[in-house]
Amino acid sequence: MSLAGGAVFGLVWGTVLVSFASAIGSTLAFLAARYTLRDVVRRRLGSRLRMIDAGMEASGSFYLFGVWFVPVIRYFLESLWMGMTPIPARTFYWISQLGMLPLTIIYVNAGTQLAQLNTVRDILSPALLGFLLLVILFPWLARWPWAQSHCSASSIPRVWSDWACCWLATSRR
Repeated sequence: MSLAGGAVFGLVWGTVLVSFASAIGSTLAFLAARYTLRDVVRRRLGSRLRMIDAGMEASGSFYLFGVWFVPVIRYFLESLWMGMTPIPARTFYWISQLGMLPLTIIYVNAGTQLAQLNTVRDILSPALLGFLLLVILFPWLARWPWAQSHCSASSIPRVWSDWACCWLATSRR
C-alpha cells in the first residue's frame, strides 16, 4: 500500500493518505479484537494477562510507540494483540499514527522512486538503492537511542525487559 501510494500520489499526498489509512485500519483491527476476542482470551489466559496489563498500564503507550519500528511484527497482528490490553482506543490511534509515520515516509518515498523507473538499469540508481537501504536499516537505527535511555532494570516494567531490551539493546541488558 505504501509503495503504491507513493507511486500514484507522490511523496506528500501519498504519505498523508497512507498514514491515515494505516492508522485507521490498525485502529479498526484493534477495536474488532477488543470487542470480539478480548473476553474469550481473558477467560482462557486468566492470570497470565495480569502481568501484561500491569506493564501496559505502566508504560503501554511507550511500548506501543516502539513496537511500530519492529518490522518482524506485522501491524495487523500487533493491532489485534493490543486490543487485548487495557490501552484506550484513542491513545492507540494517535500513537499508531505517530509510530508508523517514519516507516510510512520511507516506504512512500521508495514508491515514488520506483514510479520513476524507465529502464531496468534505473533500479541501480543511487537514490533508489539509498531508500531501500534505509528501509532495511531504519528499525536498527531507531532502536539505538531508545535502548540507550530506557533499557535498564529500573526504567521499564519486568514484563518488557526480557524481550524488548534484548531486541532493542544488543549490548545492554
